[in-house]
Amino acid sequence: MRNLLVLFFALLITTSCGSGNGDKLPADMVRNPKSATKSGNGDMMPAIAFEKTTHDFGRLIMGEKVSYAFKFKNSGSSDLIITNVSTSCGCAVPTYTSKPVKPGEQGILSVSFDSNNRKGFQNKTITVVTNTQPNTTTLSIKAMVVTPGQN
Repeated sequence: MRNLLVLFFALLITTSCGSGNGDKLPADMVRNPKSATKSGNGDMMPAIAFEKTTHDFGRLIMGEKVSYAFKFKNSGSSDLIITNVSTSCGCAVPTYTSKPVKPGEQGILSVSFDSNNRKGFQNKTITVVTNTQPNTTTLSIKAMVVTPGQN
């Protein structure tokens, strides 16, 4: 009975404690034009525009390493910042600039694909997180990986 009472109080304490934020909103919500009123700031957003969002490497022999540079432009009216780039597989490695891209300027996001130990049709996604609205853009690379000597 005593253990049950201790367990009850422990459960009560852990579930009643909040995150400590009270009524504060995260800073991202305040600057988000879809959640805040447009008081001049909503019109001052960056915008990312890729020339293309998919690249097909075609037929590769297993073990080949290839790369492609996705070109983009900041078509918005404030600095564009890439905050994170992730891929669906460790075989695709992205590189990108960490410097802000000024309005009207272009940038490059390169992706290297290692076909080692891959076979058949490969479709990998690259998720780009920026300070735009919406904040994510999905790119993809494709390839048909064959073993040496396979037709």
